[in-house]
Amino acid sequence: MFLIYALISMGMMGAAQETQLSTIASNGWANNSVNTVIFRKNALISFKDNQYAAYYDHEQHVVLAKRKIGSTKWAVVTTPYKGDATDAHKSISIMVDGDGFLHLAWGQHNNNLNYAKSTSAGSLTVGNKEEMLSVKENKVSYPEFYRLANGNLLFFYRDGGSGNGNLMINQYSLKTRKWTRVQDGMIDGEGQRNAYWQVAVDQAGTIHLSWVWRESPDVASNHDLCYAKSTDGGITWLKSTGEKYTLPITAKNAEYTVKIPQKSELINQTSMFADAEGKVFIAGYWRGANQTGPQYHLVFKTDTSWKVSNLNFRKTTFSLSGTGTKRIPISRPQIIVWPNGKHYAAGLVFRDAERQNKASIALNAYLGSENWTIKDLTQTGMGDWEPTYDTELWKTNKILSLFLQNVTQIDGEGKADRLPTLVQVLDWKPKNK
Repeated sequence: MFLIYALISMGMMGAAQETQLSTIASNGWANNSVNTVIFRKNALISFKDNQYAAYYDHEQHVVLAKRKIGSTKWAVVTTPYKGDATDAHKSISIMVDGDGFLHLAWGQHNNNLNYAKSTSAGSLTVGNKEEMLSVKENKVSYPEFYRLANGNLLFFYRDGGSGNGNLMINQYSLKTRKWTRVQDGMIDGEGQRNAYWQVAVDQAGTIHLSWVWRESPDVASNHDLCYAKSTDGGITWLKSTGEKYTLPITAKNAEYTVKIPQKSELINQTSMFADAEGKVFIAGYWRGANQTGPQYHLVFKTDTSWKVSNLNFRKTTFSLSGTGTKRIPISRPQIIVWPNGKHYAAGLVFRDAERQNKASIALNAYLGSENWTIKDLTQTGMGDWEPTYDTELWKTNKILSLFLQNVTQIDGEGKADRLPTLVQVLDWKPKNK
């Protein structure tokens, strides 16, 4: 196996940082962004002492990998499964349940469910494809796994198409080793729109959900940012005030954190983070009323209201419209937050053509101060990469473990013609002042 080791010393908040880069393989599919789309939940995931990864190789096989946390040596297994990697929606999502079994879903864009799990705990060998419930599993998109505090899993997906799809939630029980339906159409577009969501599960097990509405397949019809949470595994849903939702949630009864009009270059499916105390942070980008182009924004809840922090460091403008996977000069962002004394520090991970498409992080030592500084985490550009990271390793070890691959995305679901590229993992740990 091809391995690269790199230690990059860099400054952050006045302290030297060590960034470890390891290479899983050199045969990653790079003809579009399917391996690096931001809605992969997850590309990397940790359980106990091990970290797992998944990607499509140059022949569109689903490949799994595993290492001891902190090691640079990966074990790699090519599964018997293939996915249509030419469609950048059809990414691979993985999660490990509380018993150590690896679950994966792949190749989903308005089609039959592709789901399997490992044959034993800790293994990279996967069994036969399975149904979860068999009902409403023939128009599956955006599969996402989340692990609850008790080790059970949640599976989120969209049933239906862009502009008229509904949110579905299943739960996997360690005790029965079976899936049950928790929510069927919990967020209802009423045949007129659909929700593009992002989820965070905090350390107490509370599920935080935010979403934008889209009125049609045209990305320009994205609008508004909404919120809900559940403290009982997804059965009951609440507003941030504690008020109970009457389900389904619709455009009429949703809690709006920020009102953003259509044609504001509002991107869908970005990221959110919830800390151990249940404080919520939502990252995205859009063009504000008095702005010439899209800027990254961070939305967070104080004791009394929702606040918006405008990072406001971008200079160039672009227009977000049309259908299919877009080639965009910036990535959707990821957000991580951690305590820094009596304050919170935050890091927003992104890629921007203004910074030669390097993997970058905007840092704020005292969230709310609007004082953001930008550091590059890679020395070279990553093409049309978007950041995905190991959510569980961040929760347990405060290590930002990023999946890295240099990929090319042709606008409107196009396919590039390029050689395979390195599949890598970059580990970075912040140090406060």
